[in-house]
Amino acid sequence: MTAIRFPGETATYRAARDELLEAERDLRARAERVASMRRSLPLGGAVPEDYVFEEGWADARAAARSVRMSELFDRPEGTLVLYSFMFGPNMAQACPMCTSFLDGLNGNAEHIAQRVSLAIVAKSPIARILEFARSRGWTHLRLLSSASSNFNRAYHAENAEGRQTSIIHTFVRRAGVVYHAYSSELPSLPSEPGQDPRHIDLMWPLWNVLDLTPEGRGSDWRPKLAYT
Repeated sequence: MTAIRFPGETATYRAARDELLEAERDLRARAERVASMRRSLPLGGAVPEDYVFEEGWADARAAARSVRMSELFDRPEGTLVLYSFMFGPNMAQACPMCTSFLDGLNGNAEHIAQRVSLAIVAKSPIARILEFARSRGWTHLRLLSSASSNFNRAYHAENAEGRQTSIIHTFVRRAGVVYHAYSSELPSLPSEPGQDPRHIDLMWPLWNVLDLTPEGRGSDWRPKLAYT
C-alpha cells in the first residue's frame, strides 16, 4: 500500500501494518461521512429562552458579569460550541474526566475562536468555577455558571435529582434567533460491555494518544485531578 519502510521491520510486520493502514483509511472516510451528516442536520428547535449565565475568565481579563445566551455569539450569524462541565454545587470536587478534557481544550481555545464561539458551563457558582479554573491554568476558556438558570436541566446536563453529566452542544444564530444545532447524545444509548460512551473522544488528546500505543487506554485507568 505504501513505499514507507522503517528500520528493521519484518515482512510480517509490514503485512499487518498494511492491513491496519487500509482500516485507518476506511475509518478516516467513515469519520468524514459522519461529520458531513452532522453538518447537514436541519435546524433544531429554537432555544426556549435567552438563558442568563454568570460569566468570568480565570485570568481576570474582565470582571464577572451576567450574560445572556444570545450575547455569547461573537458573530451575528455565528455558531456557539458550549460544553457542559460536571461541577455542580453539591459535588465535592470537579469531575476528573471533564477536567482532563478541558485541560486540552484550553490549549486549543484561541484557535477554535477563529472559527466559532466557545464557552464552558457548569452549575456551581461562578466564583467556585473560577477558583478551580485558576488552579488548572485555564486562561483561554470562557467560563459560565448556570446556577441561576434552567439551562442544564433543559439541555440534559442535569437530571431531576440534580446529578450532573457532560454533554457538548452547538447552537447557531440565524436572523437574530438562537437554535439548537447538535448535542452529543451517545451517553443516552444503552451501554455496551467494555465500551464507554466516547461522545467527546474525537476531541480529547488523552485517549487519542493512548489509542496509538500497545498498552491502549487500559480497562480501568482514568485520569485524576492530581498525581503524586
